Amino acid sequence: MDLRALQILAAWFSPGYPVGAYSYSHGLEWAVAAGQVGDAAGLAAWVADLLEFGAGHTDAMLLAAAWRAEDPAEAAALASALAPSAERHLETMAQGAAFARVTAAAWGVAVPAVAYPVAVGHAARQLALPLEATATLYLQAFAANIVSAGVRLVPVGQTDGQKITAGLVPLAARVAAAAVAAPPEAIGGVALRADLAAMLHETQYTRLYRS
Repeated sequence: MDLRALQILAAWFSPGYPVGAYSYSHGLEWAVAAGQVGDAAGLAAWVADLLEFGAGHTDAMLLAAAWRAEDPAEAAALASALAPSAERHLETMAQGAAFARVTAAAWGVAVPAVAYPVAVGHAARQLALPLEATATLYLQAFAANIVSAGVRLVPVGQTDGQKITAGLVPLAARVAAAAVAAPPEAIGGVALRADLAAMLHETQYTRLYRS
């Protein structure tokens, strides 16, 4: 990967890129309130499952599908349909729309306001960014954002949070590589506790996060 591509991806997946990722916990807020995640080990396991079996795996495959297609409409429709709850749908669509606006303005590429991984994949294709690296850094940023929510919610110390993020780096790379190599019909994932947590979060009495 050349330096230019690395710089663009570092910018896109920086916490400072204004897609609003910090306002979503992906259902973790409910899981913490329900006692399903209560320490650093539980948080690490929760995020690892999201990466390997849940939205991380699915998003990486959707990103790859969008990167390979001249027209991302089919991947966009599938991404919208696969969202398992209203808040998870909001999460991916709002971040995708924000990414599209900012990326069009800052990097000069036309990106439709679609689900987040599809928007990223389409933009990466237009800038000739390497697919596997894009998917890997997307997943690493996804995991880091959930860990950051966990640092606030569990609570887990900042250093422990960084240890969890570092420990998930190899998994993010493996999931990205597998997603890129998989056939399009394999898109999907199964992380039932996370999906149920996202649904139950919609009626949670006190909420800090939008999902």
